Amino acid sequence: MDKKRWASFLSVRKDDGDTLYYERLLIGNGYPCVAGLDEAGRGPLAGPVVAGCVVLPPDCDYQSFEDSKKLSPARRQTLFETLHSCGARIGVAVVTAAEIDRINILQASLQAMIRAVSDMADQSAAGLPDFLLVDGRFKAPIDLPQQALVKGESKSASIAAASIIAKVTRDRLMVEYHERYPEYNFARHKGYATAEHRRAVERYGPCPLHRRTFRGVREFLPDRHELTPPQQLELW
Repeated sequence: MDKKRWASFLSVRKDDGDTLYYERLLIGNGYPCVAGLDEAGRGPLAGPVVAGCVVLPPDCDYQSFEDSKKLSPARRQTLFETLHSCGARIGVAVVTAAEIDRINILQASLQAMIRAVSDMADQSAAGLPDFLLVDGRFKAPIDLPQQALVKGESKSASIAAASIIAKVTRDRLMVEYHERYPEYNFARHKGYATAEHRRAVERYGPCPLHRRTFRGVREFLPDRHELTPPQQLELW
C-alpha cells in the first residue's frame, strides 16, 4: 500500500471500537505480519526507557489488550503473562538513563523501538515484520513500511499489547532498582517526578539511575555548571 492510499484509509477511519481494524486492513493489502510498537518511560526522572514490539496471533482475544496506562497493575501483569503464553511474537529493548542523557529522550525512545523490533526478529525464523504500527507522531528510524498513530494504544490492539510489554518490563526493572537504591523508593513511583521522589533527589542527590540532563535532577548535580545537555530535552 503506497503512502497516498494509506493516507486515504486513515482519513475515512471511524472510531467504532474495532482495535484490530488497521491490522486486518494491512493483512488484506499484502502485509501478513503486522507488529505494534510502543515504549514506556519517556517522562520519569530516573530509569530506562523501554520499548515493546508485538505481533498478535490471529486467534487471540485482541479486545482484552488495552492501553497499559488505563489498566491496573494486576491487570497489566495478567495480560503480560497472557501475551507470553498465547503465541504472540514479542520483542523488548531497554535504553539506559546514561544513553538518554547522551542522545536525548526522543532519540533514545526511537532507538529502543528499533532494538525491540530487532529483538523480536532475532527470536523467530519469521524474521522482521512486514509492517509496523507505531504509537505517537514519529515513525521508527528503521527501513520497514510503517504508520505512526497518535493515541495508538486505543486504536490498535497490537500497539496496546506492545505498551503492556514495555510498561510491565520497565516496572519490574524499577522494583529491582529499589533494592539497590531504597532511599528513592523506586518501587512506588517507578522513577516518575512525584513529590516524594523530588524530595528524595533533593535530600540524597541523584544516583546513577537518574537522568542527569532532566530538570529536577540536573539542579542537584555538583558539576551542573559543566553539564552540556543534548539539544532536545522535552518528551517529543
